Amino acid sequence: MKEIVAIVRMALRALARNKLRSGLTMLGIIIGVGAVIAMVALGQGARDKVQQQIAAMGSNMLFVGAGTMNRGGVHMGMFNTQSLSLEDAHAIARECPSVAMTAGASGAGVQAVFGNDNWGTRVTGTEPQYFDIRDWAMREGTVFSEEDVLTAANVAVIGETVRKNLFGATDPLGQTIRISNLPFKVVGVLVPKGQSAAMGDDQDDAIFIPVTTLQKKINGQTWIRFISVSAKSKDQTFAAQQQIEALLRDRHKIRPGQDNDFFVRNLADLAAAADEAGRIMTLLLSLVASVSLLVGGIGIMNIMLVSVTERTREIGLRLAIGATEEDVQWQFLIEAVTLSMIGGTAGILIGVSVSLAMPYILRWDTTISMASLIIAVAFSAGVGVFFGFYPARKAARLNPIEALRYE
Repeated sequence: MKEIVAIVRMALRALARNKLRSGLTMLGIIIGVGAVIAMVALGQGARDKVQQQIAAMGSNMLFVGAGTMNRGGVHMGMFNTQSLSLEDAHAIARECPSVAMTAGASGAGVQAVFGNDNWGTRVTGTEPQYFDIRDWAMREGTVFSEEDVLTAANVAVIGETVRKNLFGATDPLGQTIRISNLPFKVVGVLVPKGQSAAMGDDQDDAIFIPVTTLQKKINGQTWIRFISVSAKSKDQTFAAQQQIEALLRDRHKIRPGQDNDFFVRNLADLAAAADEAGRIMTLLLSLVASVSLLVGGIGIMNIMLVSVTERTREIGLRLAIGATEEDVQWQFLIEAVTLSMIGGTAGILIGVSVSLAMPYILRWDTTISMASLIIAVAFSAGVGVFFGFYPARKAARLNPIEALRYE
């Protein structure tokens, strides 16, 4: 242990003799480590942000939508069949063991009016449990009730974007807005959710009313466009998906070999795809940033080779008075590792500082992981060992007599 401490002190003294050269050599490692940490933090931050947006869409959620129809050989696209009904939603909740809750829903584009202000938005007719499935809390007021659904009541819950554009500083609770020339009492305002990870639209730009009110008083439809489903747990989402498909095929009398007149989308698939995309992006950013680490390592090797040449007589003297080849090799190897570790430490400080500053300066989310810091330290040491080994080996194999005669 004492020998290692002595060698480290010698390495620090040797590096201190040429401070400018040592500093310039470390610059490549500093930039490389700092860039890797910042890029990994940026990639991980983007990955976490997407996962948070997907999680904000609902708890263990699946989406059942009306399917496509074929008219004269032309497929009309999704949501064009009239096959889904509220009874389907209730049957899924009742007969699928892996399903916790369902909420049938449909929607329409409308112009909402309050006083002299109006706002074009989308109204969604649904059931009270929809907000539990979406994990969507109320900022103020309450959700409409099952009784409101049964009686097709004219009540509405609004999103934050609608509140801002229709009411401004006015308290919306208890106020009456007009939708399709019908009066609706505002009973609740939802907590802001932001942009949807799946569709990219503003989730807060919405009005929610009882689904029966939408069907009977606005669009006149007896069918629904989609069903929001919550599985009992994350592990049961795929089982729930299979159960829903089997049940709806049976209810819709779809024969084997025929296409479904509905589709089931599992948000777990979306989350997995987004996570994989985020992982690949983080890896690519790290690889690009690692190029500067490679350049820094080559710089260390170059300087250590120069140092071996400059100190040839010193090496010969050490060998002549009894130092072993192993002693000389350790001396130069530790110098290279020390140079790399000092640069790595400075790089970590810079990388963490840049990562913490990016959300404030560039508005980019970042996540600093302990794993990236540990890898940065290990990589710094590895660069020192890898690129310092050859110069150290070369120094250790010098002939003492020739080294002493070197000018």
